Amino acid sequence: MISTNEFRTGVTVEMDGGLWSVVEFQHVKPGKGSAFVRSKLKNIETGAVIERTFRAGEKMPRARIDRREVQYSFGSGDDYTMMDSQTFEQITLTKEQVGDGWKYLLENMSLHLMFHNERLIGVEMPNTVELKVVKADPGLRGDTASGASKPVTLQTGLIVHVPLFIQEGDVLRIDTRSGLYVERA
Repeated sequence: MISTNEFRTGVTVEMDGGLWSVVEFQHVKPGKGSAFVRSKLKNIETGAVIERTFRAGEKMPRARIDRREVQYSFGSGDDYTMMDSQTFEQITLTKEQVGDGWKYLLENMSLHLMFHNERLIGVEMPNTVELKVVKADPGLRGDTASGASKPVTLQTGLIVHVPLFIQEGDVLRIDTRSGLYVERA
């Protein structure tokens, strides 16, 4: 059990028959009346976000999430094969299970699978990945009306907007949470 006073970003709780992760929380102590906790929760399975207010000190079950480290082996159509780093067992996931993470997968990349009661509930990608630019149009000098960026294609097929100085062959660091260019690696 976890108290609402112990809410932190990323804590996972069981509520209303589902698994919810705390996205935001705020402890409020009004001058009159009892304290309460305003929170924003995200359903892990559906991605739905709700806002909920709890009494301070209210208890609810904490979800046990097991994270297993796996290594991406290869993709075949809409299936992605991973190898468990501990047991060397092969695990095949569909494109829906991987979510948007398929855009960043490179062979031998390490990532985590999240399980609840031995059931896969999500894939946790590293925060950043390094991908090589395979197609980049030359940036035009003085072309700053568009915010001084241009689209480039990366080795996984992902298209991102980058500064004009980026060229083919450059290796870029991409944020997997937002899909945005961070820096040259």
